[in-house]
Amino acid sequence: MNENLFTSFITPTLMGLPIVVIIVAFPSIFFPSSNRLISNRLVTMQKWLVRLTTKQMMAIHSKKGQTWALMLMSLIMFIGSTNLIGLLPHSFTPTTQLSMNLGMAIPLWAGTVILGFRHKTKASLAHFLPQGTPLPLIPMLIIIETISLFIQPMALAVRLTANITAGHLLIHLIGGATLALMDISMTTALITFIILVLLTMLEFAVALIQAYVFTLLVSLYLHDNA
Repeated sequence: MNENLFTSFITPTLMGLPIVVIIVAFPSIFFPSSNRLISNRLVTMQKWLVRLTTKQMMAIHSKKGQTWALMLMSLIMFIGSTNLIGLLPHSFTPTTQLSMNLGMAIPLWAGTVILGFRHKTKASLAHFLPQGTPLPLIPMLIIIETISLFIQPMALAVRLTANITAGHLLIHLIGGATLALMDISMTTALITFIILVLLTMLEFAVALIQAYVFTLLVSLYLHDNA
């Protein structure tokens, strides 16, 4: 494999124009809406999973927080399907781009923070200064809590980017090693290929888990502020 290790992370273009918008919109075809009275097995399974996830994630929220249910379910389905499509050969994973993940994390985080300052002003301000703090430590704690608050969206985006990128790099490296070892030792190449298959299965799980973790953390930020 002579291509660069990071070639798969470059935004694809068609006739010099980026086609990332088409790629981002592509997963929506995997969630069809049925107008029939009795849906097929795929749609029924999707609806059951959505209801189960919604019930678990919205159980801790108030009535105001539950209004975010549609947005959070759309978020988890979008990230999960995008991550899974990125595991296909010669495909592109938008969630490996930090800029895109920041574009998702910052507005959602800002929305929860603004909601908290609007409806729970005293409780939101109380997070900056724990009760019983010694007077000399008050300025330092306020600075630390403020920094930790603004780091939250960065942590969301970096966590998703790092986990998806690391998995893709490992698959790329082990796949290249398998091809190189075929001319040296078929036994070693077979062992490496088995490791590659197991790693690919693990990456399918990681793709779904990271979508759930991202959405769950946004949900927890919402719970703290709504």
